[in-house]
Amino acid sequence: MEEVILYGLFFLVAFLYASVGHGGASGYLALMALLGFSASVMKPTALLLNVMVSLIAFISFYRARHFRSQLLWPLIAASIPFAYLGSVLPVSEVLYKQILGVVLLLSIIRIVWESSEKPLSPAPKWYVLFGIGAGIGLVSGMIGMGGGILLSPLLLLMGWSTQKQTAAISAIFIFLNSMAGIAGQLQTGFNLGPQILAIIGFVLAGGWLGAYIGAEKLRAKNMKYILALVLVLAAAKLFFVK
Repeated sequence: MEEVILYGLFFLVAFLYASVGHGGASGYLALMALLGFSASVMKPTALLLNVMVSLIAFISFYRARHFRSQLLWPLIAASIPFAYLGSVLPVSEVLYKQILGVVLLLSIIRIVWESSEKPLSPAPKWYVLFGIGAGIGLVSGMIGMGGGILLSPLLLLMGWSTQKQTAAISAIFIFLNSMAGIAGQLQTGFNLGPQILAIIGFVLAGGWLGAYIGAEKLRAKNMKYILALVLVLAAAKLFFVK
């Protein structure tokens, strides 16, 4: 029964996160910490699951024609090397994570209080996106996430993309950053627990179902509240799960 609950929780996390174009790293890390996974297993496992679910999410949103490519390339050009750098930097994380959690909570309030989607603003200059990508990449590499929890609210609050365009951009951004994180993690050790195959199966199922529903079925208004829930889970992980 305990294993069924464990796998069900991984399925649920993948489902929720994939429905808004995220990979679920913050959710997987929180689950593994609460369930007593060893520290050496948590980060590589979260990165591996993140890569799988974010790729599934991107494919679903891309097929549904929600991808706005001109926003992606400057972000990625900066974020990938900085995500790698962040993954190998030794940092003290406690205060840093709590500050990031406060930023997320403020973003959640703004997203939920927006009565409707804004008219889209023109895309910013490439060097603005480059700087944003560098900052998000560095932070995501340091804490073992793909960066979507920071990119999604920024794109929405600045009016640079719609809810579903944001999901598509975030998904591929998370996938590529997580691959860079894995490259860095391989230098320090890539240990996976004995339950990994079963966890992967449930996460893939949850990710596929969530991505399909998010890309094809959910209205933007409903996606906004699911994204807010995902960001709340990420903030809670940053505050309370070491």
